[in-house]
Amino acid sequence: MHGSLASCEALAAALTDGVGDTSQASMLLCPPPVYLQTVGRCLSGGPIHLGAQNLAAFADYGAYTGEVSGRMLKNLGCDFVIVGHSERRALFGEDDDTVAAKFSAAQAQGLTPILCVGELLEDRQAGRTEEVVGRQVESVLSAAGAAAFADAVVAYEPVWAIGTGHTATPRQAQEVHGFIRGLIAGQGDIIAAELRILYGGSVKGSNARELLAMDDIDGGLVGGASLDARDFLAIFEAAAA
Repeated sequence: MHGSLASCEALAAALTDGVGDTSQASMLLCPPPVYLQTVGRCLSGGPIHLGAQNLAAFADYGAYTGEVSGRMLKNLGCDFVIVGHSERRALFGEDDDTVAAKFSAAQAQGLTPILCVGELLEDRQAGRTEEVVGRQVESVLSAAGAAAFADAVVAYEPVWAIGTGHTATPRQAQEVHGFIRGLIAGQGDIIAAELRILYGGSVKGSNARELLAMDDIDGGLVGGASLDARDFLAIFEAAAA
């Protein structure tokens, strides 16, 4: 819930100008739902993709006041949608089954889901990172199958590093990214090799290059830095490099 109509338009315009026509990396914007149509118009015909932050889990239409379906998002021009973001899990009680349902609901409407997984600080301190992340990934694998990950993105977001200013070291992030890829590889080597796994945890222009140099970190799920065109473009340039 950041920004205004005017600031979203200005950000989309600045990012479009900054990205240009490079094909070395890709950028996706996921604005608040009330601004999707406006931002989509700003991005139309350009190099930046449009995505949403959330979608309804169990229906494409009906009497579900306040919900937004995948069908509606696709109709607005979205190509991607985030599912299972840590804030949705923590603040709105979304469990693994709900996230798996949203993953499948997105794909049913031709949207690419960005599956967010990650552990709390107490999980990491107790050595439960792989247990927690593994459970979150396996829940979707069980519901949708490994083949579904051929048309999906995974984002590892250590909850302890979101909005805190703390960032997992490149080595810490790489260890979890490698673990995730290994889980998928257990059911499909080719799919795992081609899967895009993003890191999301206080990614900034100042640390993006070091993080993205890791073998299994394929991009960033960017939070606060995405609100500043200069910082966001610095991350994009690090990815393109």
